Amino acid sequence: MQLADFDFDLPRDLIADRPAEPRDSARLLLIPATGEFADRRIGNLPELLRPGDLLVFNDTKVIPARLVGRRGQATVEITLARDLGGGLWRAYAKGARRLRPGDHIDFAPDLAAEVAEKRAEGEVTLRFECEGAAFRDALGRYGAMPLPPYIKRPRGIGAGGDARDHADYQTMFATEEGAVAAPTAGLHFTPALLDRLAASGIEWLTVTLHVGPGTFLPVKTDDPREHRMHAEWGIVTPEKAARINAARRRGGRIIAVGTTSLRLLESAAAENGEVREFSGETRLYILPGYRFRAIDLLLTNFHLPRSTLMMLVAALAGLDRIKSAYAHAIAERYRFFSYGDACLIEPAAQVRHER
Repeated sequence: MQLADFDFDLPRDLIADRPAEPRDSARLLLIPATGEFADRRIGNLPELLRPGDLLVFNDTKVIPARLVGRRGQATVEITLARDLGGGLWRAYAKGARRLRPGDHIDFAPDLAAEVAEKRAEGEVTLRFECEGAAFRDALGRYGAMPLPPYIKRPRGIGAGGDARDHADYQTMFATEEGAVAAPTAGLHFTPALLDRLAASGIEWLTVTLHVGPGTFLPVKTDDPREHRMHAEWGIVTPEKAARINAARRRGGRIIAVGTTSLRLLESAAAENGEVREFSGETRLYILPGYRFRAIDLLLTNFHLPRSTLMMLVAALAGLDRIKSAYAHAIAERYRFFSYGDACLIEPAAQVRHER
């Protein structure tokens, strides 16, 4: 297995810089385990799914996690990753090699932090001078939405996006603050679509996985198995686990909406596929050869070449199958990445765990 196996060429004009309007008008590529691909719309989901199926969304909420400050005369750009409590935050710093424990970073007249610890790969621990509600208020005033680097905005707006991005880069399910990237498959859903799904007997629920900045980090090793996944915090409550298991016992399929929901469910699953209560960090890294236990279908956007998410969908559908599907999507001019279109993937027979 080589990193180059997960590469593909994408025309720049297929990278979406705004979501579809309305959101449920986004295109949907059906990728069955065998047979032909089919071109549909997200709005077709009530007809494509079955009564008794259960959609699992991620209800994490993106925080304005990007901060720009000064360390003396040097500019420092920080992306917050995890609230450790007591004013401490795990973060990633651009140009972190110049930072040292004890350095003071000023972000605004009333927002500053000290570098408490320096770790590998640009990771630092910051100690802010305020915490709790005061910190959230300051972050709301000075922080920027952490848009992916491939979403371009006019000069002067930068990676924090514009006013529209503050609404566009949140799903309708976003209630639990803590993510630094949106669970983008959920961006396609609207209240009207959920009503139509319910009328068709299709249920839904939410779990929480706070997407970290590691989602933007490239895989740098030629052998993908040597890549180190960053931890992300998630929770599946006992009540949600019970609903998922009950749906499966009734014959319903579990549809993970997004790779974040999938990774959390797989992290919570027992060997027999039963989903259990989960609370904590996961570093689950899904590569070809992985046996899926908790999910029956995945609804997800089109992912970056050479990314861990491209490896995940290759593990689910099969590498040759997913590359053929992506070639079809490019030929049909689907829109790619965070604000782009989606696909609905049925796992290949050989990657299913026998329940």
